[in-house]
Amino acid sequence: MMNFDRLLHAKTLLLFLSTLIPVGATVLGSINTALAATADLGPSNPFYAPSTLPFEAPPFDKIKDDDYQPAIEAGMAQQQAEIQAIADNPAAPTFDNTLVAMERSGLLFARATAAFDGVTEANTNPTLQKVKTIEAPKLAAHRDFLYLNTKLFARIAAIYQQRATLKLDPESLRLLEYTYDRFVHDGAKLSEADKTKLRKLNEEISSLSNAFSVKLLATTKDGAYATTDKAALAGLSDARIAAAAQAAKDRQVEGFLIPLQNTTQQPDLVSLSDRATRQAIFEHSWNRAEHGDANDTRDTISRLAQLRAQKAKLLGYSSFAAWKLEDQMAKKPEAALQFMDAIVPAATAQAAREAKDIQAVIDAQKGGFQVQAYDWNFYGEQVRKARFDIDDAQVKPYFELDNVLQNGVFYAANQLYGLTFKERHDIPVYQPDVRVFEVFDANGKHLALFYCDYFKRDNKNGGAWMSEFVGQSRLRGTQPVVYNVANFSKPVEGEPALISFDDVTTMFHEFGHALHGMFSDAEYPTLSGTSTARDFVEFPSQFNEHWALYPAIFAHYAKHYKTGATMPEELAARIRKAEIFNKGYDMTELLAAAELDMQWHALAPNAPLQNPDEFEKQALDKTHLNVSYVPPRYRSSYFSHIWGSGYSAGYYAYLWTQMLADDAYQWFTEHGELTRANGDRFRQMILSRGNTEDLAKMYETWRGGPPNTKAMLKHRGLEESTPDK
Repeated sequence: MMNFDRLLHAKTLLLFLSTLIPVGATVLGSINTALAATADLGPSNPFYAPSTLPFEAPPFDKIKDDDYQPAIEAGMAQQQAEIQAIADNPAAPTFDNTLVAMERSGLLFARATAAFDGVTEANTNPTLQKVKTIEAPKLAAHRDFLYLNTKLFARIAAIYQQRATLKLDPESLRLLEYTYDRFVHDGAKLSEADKTKLRKLNEEISSLSNAFSVKLLATTKDGAYATTDKAALAGLSDARIAAAAQAAKDRQVEGFLIPLQNTTQQPDLVSLSDRATRQAIFEHSWNRAEHGDANDTRDTISRLAQLRAQKAKLLGYSSFAAWKLEDQMAKKPEAALQFMDAIVPAATAQAAREAKDIQAVIDAQKGGFQVQAYDWNFYGEQVRKARFDIDDAQVKPYFELDNVLQNGVFYAANQLYGLTFKERHDIPVYQPDVRVFEVFDANGKHLALFYCDYFKRDNKNGGAWMSEFVGQSRLRGTQPVVYNVANFSKPVEGEPALISFDDVTTMFHEFGHALHGMFSDAEYPTLSGTSTARDFVEFPSQFNEHWALYPAIFAHYAKHYKTGATMPEELAARIRKAEIFNKGYDMTELLAAAELDMQWHALAPNAPLQNPDEFEKQALDKTHLNVSYVPPRYRSSYFSHIWGSGYSAGYYAYLWTQMLADDAYQWFTEHGELTRANGDRFRQMILSRGNTEDLAKMYETWRGGPPNTKAMLKHRGLEESTPDK
């Protein structure tokens, strides 16, 4: 979307509005409205003025829960006044008095919403949830005020028609074309009657999406597995059992408690030897949002899917997916589906071979049952251990979280791009577990602030993500303040935070997003950093995962937390070799989720409300992904990416960008692998460019040609089953 709501600072509102000349009565009225909104807020509110902290970081030590709502509402009023002043400007529309002026708007709104979004995603409470519920429809209406503003669009369209004669620099031309396309895409050409219908749809969609997120947070918390029988946790390490006891104590329940993570499969299933416990935890996860109570999400998602289809029809499209993909790299749902469908046979065939190996272990142990989803990780780990002689208990002591961060994630960024990091304890945070690092460029200049918040909390959304408190823009004179959030198990006090290699990969992944934000070198906030298509934005993050196993990087961080000894090369080699293990399962569960998403958003506008359980089964049958032992990575009823976040009709992007990431890493292997020259070239031509040029062209210019699936199939262990594409 056009990022009017990015946290980016420039000149004050009054200075900005004074540039709108000539100033007529309507513009003066807009100025007065904006200034009144700011005055009503009052200087005691920490969002009233730009932060005085380094990089304009949010002053979390001063922000109280009741500061957010007035700041958000004043910010909306202020930005609407700014936008109306642009729309009403009696001067002929120009790039500067329209497009550039729009880019300067919304500073108060951006400051407040960026901090609010960060905290409500990672450290929410009932007060903040109530504010979010109240503001959701208002925020949707605010967005519509921008994109459905007839007079504003008329100015943009007039400039767009003159674009061939304006002699704009390439980034400015990109901004003009992108803005025009975005307005048309979001309904700017609709009749006034249809705009009214669209506003109503958008408000209801926004409210339902927020309701889904609130319900899911609550039901995921309630879905935790609790037991008073320590024997039920047989197979877990002493540290994990202690953590489960601490989790129970924190919740004021007896015994032991294992909270749910957002995915279908749960991390402890790999270790738990009691099959009944595994089944119970899996079912808690699988059925978390389907208990017929107030937090059951099924009615919510059915209505959301229906409303989105109706919105697509109003905008002139056959389905929500057709509308959503118009401005993505794939362009059409058919392209995304063709891409995924081509991988399904190889993925499911490999998963079937993996299931056969697991079943052989079960039979050899006289289990007397067929492998089920909740058996897969436990017996799969035994197959992996036997085949590669790898045991998680043997490996985890080499992956202490802080060491992985500083000597792995940060070290890789140093080797590739010359970055250095210094932890800062003077920057206020929203929760005590959060850490802050200042990032310095290779020339010693201040580049960014980086926050990391890695441990799971009941008031934190599931999964892992990156976002920004402040985005980069040369126009606004701002530098990046980015953050990574994850949900790793927190150890009891005094114990090390030992993580799995999957967690290590997650850290590298999310930091790839962070680098994309940190390296941004764009003039305009709308085009900066990670403001790209969904099926491009996951490319830098998945590319960065490759360095987690690169020998020189791996040896630098894979060190025993007690002795400091580097992991023996023999064990490291076995881990590298084992990377293709279970790839059939991994790819199948990802494909199942992505296909589910696309099927939900391919519904016709006249389709009735769907029964989610029946719809899900039919969708998986249709795509040949209804595999009993490989459930979708997310079930429809707790698929937060597509109902509560921005990945509706876009979850395929993770697969699409695997192709880009693996193809990109192949380029590195062909050109000297890990070198500063290669890293700097990638930074200059990809990571710094944001959305300032056509993304497919950007990639092809850097790569020397279009991507293909050859490297992806090889890296994912599927090339034998699928011909090269």
